[in-house]
Amino acid sequence: MNSERLGDAGAKLAVALLLLGAGCTALTELGTAVGQATGSLTPQQAQSINRSAQAMEKTFQDITPEQEYYIGRSVAATVLHTYRPLDNAAANRYLNVIGGVLAQASDRPETFGGYHFQILNSDDVNAFSAPGGFVMVSRGMLRCCRSEDAVAAVLAHEIGHVQGQHGLRAIKKGRLTSALTVLAAEGAKNLGGQDVAELTRAFEGTIGDITSTLMNNGYARGLEREADQTAVTILQRVGYDPAALVAMLAEMKQHLQPGGLDFAKTHPSPDARIAELRGLISAAGPVATNPVRRRRFERAIGSL
Repeated sequence: MNSERLGDAGAKLAVALLLLGAGCTALTELGTAVGQATGSLTPQQAQSINRSAQAMEKTFQDITPEQEYYIGRSVAATVLHTYRPLDNAAANRYLNVIGGVLAQASDRPETFGGYHFQILNSDDVNAFSAPGGFVMVSRGMLRCCRSEDAVAAVLAHEIGHVQGQHGLRAIKKGRLTSALTVLAAEGAKNLGGQDVAELTRAFEGTIGDITSTLMNNGYARGLEREADQTAVTILQRVGYDPAALVAMLAEMKQHLQPGGLDFAKTHPSPDARIAELRGLISAAGPVATNPVRRRRFERAIGSL
């Protein structure tokens, strides 16, 4: 076997071991070893394999806040490709003011890139929260809101998902994002070849797969319950009526279409959530209607 074929075999071996989850130490040494054995891998190619191995190790550690931010930004960008952002500066500013206050009252008031709230130009009744603090709420969802307290309830629930890092749990169950992203990038630059091209194509949809989990499958019921519990706590801390979350779910129930692609597909039934929430908020006293909030809500959301 000539050196060119040995080099190609070595590159394939490195990729195969990486995908099979070989130990990081063995992988880190693999690039150098193959190069020495065949005399065909360049130092850049060996370094490429080593970087892929190091990335594999990182996937088994906690994802850093910075990594979470960039993952979430990519997921949010994919959502915004399907659901276009609403071009309404006043309404979006209103959403960000409320969301920012609620986020500050959460147990995770800061993320690496900060919280961002965006209205989606869609009649679907839906909302999404991507890792790192990217919260997107459809126009259809906001039309179900009868008060600012209801808007706050929707946002507080989504902040609950961010606080609990529920999106990262979905990512970890899916693909080893860091390793595969580096592998694709490094392979495209240095390794080349049909096999690497196929590998790149196989994993180029990583963020798309994550987004599909959020948009099509939804979080597990336990995580939805946790987000509801967090929402009640946040609403109480800020002074919003936690009962608005129950009222919001009851209103949504009237708009959801069985078998549709909206909130009904990705969340437990409103009735189940309402039953669980009543026990959480029964001890809380009623919150008086705030006329300032009412006027603010009607100015910002009334035209949607």
